Amino acid sequence: MMHKLLLLEDDKVLAESLIELLESEEYEILHVTNGEDTLSATYDAKFDMYLFDVNVPDISGFELLKSLRESGDKTPAIFLTALNDVASLAEGFDVGADDYIKKPFDFDELLIRIHAILKKQYNSYRDEIKVGEFRFLIESEELYHRDSYVSLSPIELKLTQLFFKNVDKTLSKELIIDALHDGKEVSDGALRVHINKLRKVGLPLVTIKGVGYRLASS
Repeated sequence: MMHKLLLLEDDKVLAESLIELLESEEYEILHVTNGEDTLSATYDAKFDMYLFDVNVPDISGFELLKSLRESGDKTPAIFLTALNDVASLAEGFDVGADDYIKKPFDFDELLIRIHAILKKQYNSYRDEIKVGEFRFLIESEELYHRDSYVSLSPIELKLTQLFFKNVDKTLSKELIIDALHDGKEVSDGALRVHINKLRKVGLPLVTIKGVGYRLASS
């Protein structure tokens, strides 16, 4: 399973170059060219990161991210923009950006910044997180038990990713179901089935009665 990025960029040539670069690094990219389509895309699917230009049709990147943050969307976001003045830089961070990269930029630098922010999502500056005898590799999103690779379905992998981002934190069923939403409805019963499959693998998932579940580190 690849990290899914939403790219808002109305410069066709730059967008094509970025898509080629990011797909070569095994990121899954959804490309949009205006603010309205970007907003719709965030309703239809969950993303691991937003890459937003600022001066785009319909809704500016600044207004768009501000609206998403006010709605509770905490998806990491990087602005990629030709606006290089201090006031714009300040506004970018004020509306909730995790990083701000001025055009023209070095592609290798962009990849480094994306990788760093994705690791930070897991509250880790390492490339892997350990829970008991399990290791979750952040960049490749792979689960290992000791040295053996654990094969997971796409939805089980999403669950595993969510729990490893929140080790020892109780996650409500509503939050989990919302995080799994990708244009498809997930029922309470289906969630229990997937949780039980992960328990059979050996992941120490604890039921918090009436609330949700927790991945316990000990």
